[in-house]
Amino acid sequence: MTSPLVCMKHISIEFPGVKALDQVNFTLKKGTVHALIGANGAGKSTLMKVLSGAHSHYEGSIQINGQAASIQTPKDAASYGVQTVHQEVDTALVPYLSVGENMMMHQIEKKTFVDWKELHRKAAQRLKELDIDISTKRLVSDLTLAEKQMVLIAKAVSIKCSILILDEPTAPLSHTETNKLFSMIDRLKQNGTGIVFISHRMPEIFTICDELTVMRNGTDVAAHLVQNTDPQQIIEEMLGAPLEEQFPPRTPLKDAPIALEVKQLNDQHKLRNIHLHVKKGEILGIAGLVGAGKTELCKALFGASEKTTGTVQLHGQTVHIASPHQAVRAGMALVPEERRKEGILTEESVGWNLTAASLRSFSSVFSFLHRSKEKREADEIVKRLGVKTPSLEAKVKHLSGGNQQKIAIGKWLLAEADVYLFDEPTKGVDVGAKKDIFTLIAELAARGKSVIYASSELSEIAGIADRVYVLYDGSIAREMTAPTTEEELLYHSTGGQS
Repeated sequence: MTSPLVCMKHISIEFPGVKALDQVNFTLKKGTVHALIGANGAGKSTLMKVLSGAHSHYEGSIQINGQAASIQTPKDAASYGVQTVHQEVDTALVPYLSVGENMMMHQIEKKTFVDWKELHRKAAQRLKELDIDISTKRLVSDLTLAEKQMVLIAKAVSIKCSILILDEPTAPLSHTETNKLFSMIDRLKQNGTGIVFISHRMPEIFTICDELTVMRNGTDVAAHLVQNTDPQQIIEEMLGAPLEEQFPPRTPLKDAPIALEVKQLNDQHKLRNIHLHVKKGEILGIAGLVGAGKTELCKALFGASEKTTGTVQLHGQTVHIASPHQAVRAGMALVPEERRKEGILTEESVGWNLTAASLRSFSSVFSFLHRSKEKREADEIVKRLGVKTPSLEAKVKHLSGGNQQKIAIGKWLLAEADVYLFDEPTKGVDVGAKKDIFTLIAELAARGKSVIYASSELSEIAGIADRVYVLYDGSIAREMTAPTTEEELLYHSTGGQS
């Protein structure tokens, strides 16, 4: 019998106040795609960080190709052929270097003199083999999020790679780009590469994966051949209970006044002649595929990108918002798509992140902070949102992606804004945490807050929005009133006309 490519046995690891992994077992076979799934905080990424050498203080054993493996550093892991494409792509690439330089970094660091022409030729050849159309001369800082993801994957397989870990790889990708990724994965499988696929997207798991392991609360609770199970069973194993209806019932306010109105909004790059409005107590969906302009629209409204033309009115009054500071003062809040880069401060504590946007409310006339009040309010938000953290003093970087997202949202709850902008709020979030976020958004609307919910997850838009604008190539292609269907939204998101 052939030995598994990877065999991890009885893996345990602790961090201050948290036992992240408890006697976890995981097996990966050669030439297969193995889904590693579970709710946020279940331990998926931590287990893979043990395999990739990011955490060395673990207990248990690792075998690769039937032989004991000593993995204490990322360099050790690379020597065994382990490569990782992380969910947060900006931390894994050097923005001021070119695509080619980033891809071939492992060769540059070993040489005194570099043949730059040959370096770019090799990088271009690798991109061509993977059907990625990106110039190797472009700076990484100029790439879109999806392009960075593709470069990271190309970089990983350019190095000795027999074990590829993909952490939420499709989150920033369009439908077409996702299909390209799946084709790439198929080619790697044929070459015998073992692939660990971490994802919360059930349709993708059942499309591309051969086997799966379910984790919950730091341990493995189930393992299946994908063909022998179904999404409902997996979700129940992830949560430890049946999944209730995700979207809360909605009763929009009747004859509500318009809270925010935008006319003839254009920016320097993507947005063209945007007209929209959102009423008090309304959840307005902004639907569109990756690259349609959703993020650009949210940033333009929040003053985080330059508008060339257009007017914005809040509660009937024209406002000039040229910076996020002015947007916050006007009563607006933005939960951005790239939470680690723009939504939270990962090196700071949970408590500090939660109160950072509303310190004015905790200050006395002499600008002294009321620490006890600040701590009390932050603790209430942690309990209200169900944030899993050992304490308010824990650094945010140690929390799971879903808990980081809850903090990115929670800081604005203390600020008591009037208009909330959510840009891909469930990206990288499990089904249980998604339900918490949907409930929170419905509660905001019920309190009379105006919510703009921008997402490429069209099923979510159909499930939660009272009214929808569909974006296509930087313009509004359609306005629709609930109920809508995912099929209708997809039709207009791809440029279909009635």
